[in-house]
Amino acid sequence: MVNYKVADESLAEKGKEALYIAERKMPVTVKIIRERFTKEKPLKGVVIAGCLHITKETGNLARTLKAGGAEVYLCGSNPLSTQDDVAAALVEEGVNVFAWHGNTDEEFYWCIRQCLKAKPNILIDDGADMIVTAHKEFPELIEEGIIIGCQEETTTGVKRFRAMDKQGVLKVPLFPVNDARCKNQFDNELGTGQGVISAIYGMHILFAGKDVVIAGYGHCSSGMALRAKGLGANVTVTEVDPIKALQAKFAGFDVKPILKTLPEADVILTATGCKHVIPPKPEIFDTFKDGVILGNLGHFDIEIPTKQLYDYAKEVKPIRKHVEELTLPGGKKIYLLAKGRLANLVLSEGHPSEVMDMSFALQSLISEYIVKNKGSFKPGIIEIPTEIDNKVGYLKLQSMGIEIDELTGEQYNYIHGYLEGT
Repeated sequence: MVNYKVADESLAEKGKEALYIAERKMPVTVKIIRERFTKEKPLKGVVIAGCLHITKETGNLARTLKAGGAEVYLCGSNPLSTQDDVAAALVEEGVNVFAWHGNTDEEFYWCIRQCLKAKPNILIDDGADMIVTAHKEFPELIEEGIIIGCQEETTTGVKRFRAMDKQGVLKVPLFPVNDARCKNQFDNELGTGQGVISAIYGMHILFAGKDVVIAGYGHCSSGMALRAKGLGANVTVTEVDPIKALQAKFAGFDVKPILKTLPEADVILTATGCKHVIPPKPEIFDTFKDGVILGNLGHFDIEIPTKQLYDYAKEVKPIRKHVEELTLPGGKKIYLLAKGRLANLVLSEGHPSEVMDMSFALQSLISEYIVKNKGSFKPGIIEIPTEIDNKVGYLKLQSMGIEIDELTGEQYNYIHGYLEGT
């Protein structure tokens, strides 16, 4: 029996079309790993719960885990990122889904609790909300050894778990999948980087000649800066990290404090993982350029101070789907994308299937790794095994028909040794 709550079950056929489009671009997760999982059933008898963006790519991860023998539960990791047609299609295929586009904060956590009530053995999180909720409200899942391992998909979540681990309150083995090279150098940099098009979709603007501000210069935001520059924008980067600021400068970008950019910025896009990148003060809001577009691509809706902007605006008017025009007391207009939530997932379809293939291949193989090594992990952060990270890279190259060199024995000994010198 499938347990679920979705927006509209009649959307299932449309959702299957979306899943088909994605699977054609996800050969590692969908073909190579799924075919083996179907034969070997490495996840048989395991319950896996995922708090993830319910997209066509996530749907194909769920299919692969299910093919491996797992019972799969899904809930959305953001109130606005669920694709309702995909959710409906997955329910029809036997996946337990509690997610719909536009749920409230209360409904969001209700969905998480429904998944945790299923007593999952593996948790796959995107942002840390599910695993933190398990610690707070379902401690018996941890104390009784029901949860055998967890995974985190995004930078924000990994930061939260590293903080928990440092304070000694992380009670589960946690694999930071986000930190794997096959994840952050592709999904983060290329996927989020391409997310700048959400601003184009939002207001149908021409990037060429625009003054675009990118807040942050990490894996995600550096990709955004590069894509904006490639579209012809004049790009300024803001940073708090001196090394990242230097990297941005030497990559050819202007680097300034955020407050100095506001009077000239046509578009401001944030992806820092920190709150109040723009300080929540009316006198600062008044320095915005008339017509500026504000978009956030970080996990939580706290980078742009949306609540304070809504409170200060004398009028808030929806003008397009997921775009609001905020008129300030002085008459300036601001265009806010996706209520300050993940603009690339709300206005567009999230990261392209090609890069999510590697991220979800990692999730699949780490799930198998957790099951195979059940009972051997201690609570805390456990780095992704290099051999699994490299395996996904090799499989992706294989699927693309690309061959690379291999080290000879002599070369291997040289780079791993110390005796041979001048």
